[in-house]
Amino acid sequence: MADSTATGGGAGRVPEVLFVCVHNAGRSQMAAALLSHYAAGRVSVRSAGSAPAEQVNPAVIAAMAEVGLDLTTAYPKPLAADAVQAADVVITMGCGDACPFYPGKRYLDWDLPDPAGQPVEQVRRIRAEIDARVRGLLTELGLAAQPAGPGPAAAG
Repeated sequence: MADSTATGGGAGRVPEVLFVCVHNAGRSQMAAALLSHYAAGRVSVRSAGSAPAEQVNPAVIAAMAEVGLDLTTAYPKPLAADAVQAADVVITMGCGDACPFYPGKRYLDWDLPDPAGQPVEQVRRIRAEIDARVRGLLTELGLAAQPAGPGPAAAG
């Protein structure tokens, strides 16, 4: 059987992507929202944290609202082993050794600044970097970004 990870899965199969950061309150939330938006249902997207915060960073919520993505109901989720095992691609963002490793999984480490404590101006820069990486990931999965209505395509 061919490796379906690089192409996003076999016929009719939706690839699964898991974004992981320490608090699941900033980077991983933005990445999950952007990928969900661009994939338009063609990718199963999850995010989690190795030590989840109590709430999503308000500056992250504000920066994402600027591009039409609502994170007001999002909340940090704990990292579960079954989420890692189910994922085709696990993207870590600064969780280091706290992220579980499973042989045979595709891991990417996105070295991005932590938006915690940053003003919305800095969060916008982080959002733009995540946006570019998410679009690249879609290309790697063999999918083109298909914005579903208003969203990041209008932002810079």
